[in-house]
Amino acid sequence: KLKEGLNMDVVEKSSEQISNSDIDKSESANSLPNISSELSENSNNQQEKSIENSEPEPEKEDEWLDILGSGQLLKKTIKTGKPDTRPQRLDICTIKYVGKLDDKIVDEGEVAINIGDAEVIQGLDFVLPLMDLEEEAEVIVGPRFAFGSEGRQPDIPPDATLLYSVTLLSSEPEPPLETLTLHQRKEIGNRKKERGNYWYSRKNHTLAIQCYRRALEFLDDHGVLSSEENKDETEEEIHSLLEDRIKVYNNLAAAQMKIKAFDSALQSVDNVLRCQPNNVKALFRKGKVLAEKGETDEGISMLKKTLILDPDNVQAKNELNLLLAKQKKDTAQQRKLYKKMLGTNKPAENRPLSPTRDVRRWGMVVGCVGAIFSMIVAYKWYKPV
Repeated sequence: KLKEGLNMDVVEKSSEQISNSDIDKSESANSLPNISSELSENSNNQQEKSIENSEPEPEKEDEWLDILGSGQLLKKTIKTGKPDTRPQRLDICTIKYVGKLDDKIVDEGEVAINIGDAEVIQGLDFVLPLMDLEEEAEVIVGPRFAFGSEGRQPDIPPDATLLYSVTLLSSEPEPPLETLTLHQRKEIGNRKKERGNYWYSRKNHTLAIQCYRRALEFLDDHGVLSSEENKDETEEEIHSLLEDRIKVYNNLAAAQMKIKAFDSALQSVDNVLRCQPNNVKALFRKGKVLAEKGETDEGISMLKKTLILDPDNVQAKNELNLLLAKQKKDTAQQRKLYKKMLGTNKPAENRPLSPTRDVRRWGMVVGCVGAIFSMIVAYKWYKPV
């Protein structure tokens, strides 16, 4: 049942590669008194210049490269690596890095990551595709691509610019999903889920969504082969894997709601409820999503179901009270609108009567009485004997 309706949603983003090259200027030739030899030497110098200009010069080690053109991300090569070995997006790279703030180490580690999966700060994620294998580089990362306006307490203050030393130790393509064991899928998927939780806690919901989607790719039992000997063990592992998948869908819905992607969030919670119809978090979030989409009655129904399953859910109680108040207000407005359309918006006793209307009314009464009297007289006059 857990495997029903779990549709994987993958979003790919392309990374941008930027190269920089400089051209040296050649020295001019010394003039000679002999005109013919001077012309010959000038011709040779022109040929040499042509050859030099046709050959691109490698990036210099002592120059800073402004990667984004904004001064927020600068790279300088300290030690060149192996030529033509730059990694591609989603390649698994092992890197060693040391980040400093005012000559004090505040961030360091040696990790294996997928390029472009937001598993390190954005500045390093952007720089790695521009490094060759075994290259060492220094990187100046502005706050926007480091730890932003929040910083990282207690050692990195808000809006801090950091200096990193980075070494690309190894790089290899990401293996196909079918080659990974259930244990490997679960480990990688949960690592990416935790990274998504990290970005969510920092209110970077776009990167959180990216990490959650990548986690869903790995938390999948597609292509798993089970033998008769370990069939029970495999089924248990698959069940655990899909349980984690449901948790990721719930987190994904929460992040999508933060950026007001309500249609996508509705799909995410529906993926949960197909497998677990009584999942309290999914029911609560579906109620909120439906309310945001203007489907107040359906949202109230979801929240009431949430409270039946979890009577002490304070958030659900508060949200339900808000929706009930909104429903009451909407109903009152609709009734007022209907009365206005039917011309019964004000009670008759409260309507002011003009003198002209009174004259017309009494005129109609007198006329009716006169008509009735005339009919009686005529009946008696013409009554047959």
